[in-house]
Formats: sequence, structure tokens, C-alpha cells
Amino acid sequence: MPSTPWFDGFEARRIATTGAEIFVRTGGDPAAPALLLLHGFPQTHVMWRRVAQRLQRDFFLVLPDLRGYGDSSHAPGLPDHSNYSKRALAQDLVEVMDALGVAHFGLCGHDRGGRVAHRLALDHAARVRRLCVIDIAPTLDMYARTDFDFARAYYHWFHLIQPAPLPERMIGGNPRDYLHAKLGGWGSGGLGHIEPAALADYERCFCAPAPDDGALPPAIHTACEDYRASAGIDLEHDRASRARGEQIACDTLVLWGAHGVVQRLFDPLSLWQAQCSGAVTGWAMPAGHFIPEQLPEETATALRAFMG
Repeated sequence: MPSTPWFDGFEARRIATTGAEIFVRTGGDPAAPALLLLHGFPQTHVMWRRVAQRLQRDFFLVLPDLRGYGDSSHAPGLPDHSNYSKRALAQDLVEVMDALGVAHFGLCGHDRGGRVAHRLALDHAARVRRLCVIDIAPTLDMYARTDFDFARAYYHWFHLIQPAPLPERMIGGNPRDYLHAKLGGWGSGGLGHIEPAALADYERCFCAPAPDDGALPPAIHTACEDYRASAGIDLEHDRASRARGEQIACDTLVLWGAHGVVQRLFDPLSLWQAQCSGAVTGWAMPAGHFIPEQLPEETATALRAFMG
């Protein structure tokens, strides 16, 4: 992988988990509280580059690529998509933290990473000191809210879950333009918040070609599997958790973009309050969907104050 000057002083390594191989960068103060930062679609850990620069004196930072993204492994999806369930991805991260010798940690997830963080905070409550989710509402509530406005704004939720290989072939016809459209959308106002070197790294990962004729583009396929899991097995897990009365036990910070879809169609603060037994605070930030890149200083300030 190419050098990334934003992470000078960070260590890069691969950690084998029960179901995957996870690429992770670690850096900052090893004696400070640990903070696990999770990226979303269609990105990698590189989305945290400018936030990490601002937080490395305050935390021991752990920045993985989720299973199926970036430089982590891209195994084909199983018929029930369970190997891309948020439960499986959360288990990867618990095993990563075990390998790093970290028992308890703060946790923050943006977009898909927020959904993994939600499941991790339910399944491994004793590990998570505090939780932050960025620009999402709970998956079950978002699907339950589906109407014309939501389907038009988040059409990719319904496109990516179609059976393979249809969405993979469609996106694979011009992956770069698709990637740019996503990174510049959802209230973000274009690609101005992404430096050329970061954009090139997103392109390297997302646009990786199929290994041979007839195979599916690996990163596109596994991104689709992430969404297929969210529309199926993840909903089963979420419904079961709610039926058992399971809630997020730790204090939670909710941040969302004032110019994005979540602000327009949902009440994220009240939706998360309904899923938490700890204190829930949060506010809209003057950004679209990609808040950590559009507002890195403000994001770092909020995380520093909340995570302590």
C-alpha cells in the first residue's frame, strides 16, 4: 500500500481474527485511553486522517479497515451474508483489541462503522467505555421509515442489496465515477473536503479489479455484502435485541450533519435515546454526511471532550 504521510509515527499491521484478516493502524500515546475509530462506506480508515492528527496526543488510537473494505480481507459473501453481519464485523474488532492488549476503549463509528459500533456496544458492552455514532440513526428505524423521500435519497441501500452479481457488474462498469458520486453526495457539496492523495487511496481500494475473468470486483462485492447483511441478518439481530430489551449501556454521543439526509428525514437524538440506558447527548454539525473530513477540528474537539 502507498505511504500515507498523515499517519507518520503510526504502526501498520495485519491481525488475523476468527473470520478475517484486519488491516489496522495504531498510534498516539500508548499510556492514554484507547479510542477505536470506525470508517463507513465507501471509505477506509484514511477518512480519520485529520481527526487522528489532532487526537494522537490524547489517546491511543486504533484505526482499522472493516472486513471487506480497504486493505482488510475480502472473502466472498455467504448465502445468508452472515460473514458481513455487523455482529461478525464487531467480533473482528474485539479480537483486534484483544491482540493489542486493550481491555476497554472508547468507540466511534461513522456511517457503516456506526452500525458496527452499535452492534459491538450491545454484544460486548463491558468493553466499551463510551460510544459516538456519526450521521446515522439505528438501522431498524431507518428501514422502518422507508418512503419515497428516503428511497430516493438513499437509493444505494436498495440497489446494493440486490442479488449478486447485478449491482457488482453495474458499479464495476465505472467504479471511479460511482465512488466520486458517493463521496461528493449526501449534502457534502462535492469532493473539496478530500485531498487528492486521500481520494487516490479510496480509488485504489474501491476500484480494485476482479482477480480474473468472470470474478466479481472484490471491494465492490464485499461492500454489497455489507448492505445485504444489513437488510437481512442484521435486522434479525436488531429485532431480537429489542425483543430482549437490550440497550446500549454506556453514555453515547450522537453527531449528524445539518445538510444531510439524517437531519432531513429523522430525529436521530430521540431515536438513539430510545436505544440507550446511558446518557445520550448530541447535535447537528454544519456539514453534510462526511463530517470527520469536512469538519476535522470540530469532530476532534467533540471526541476529545466526550471520550476524555
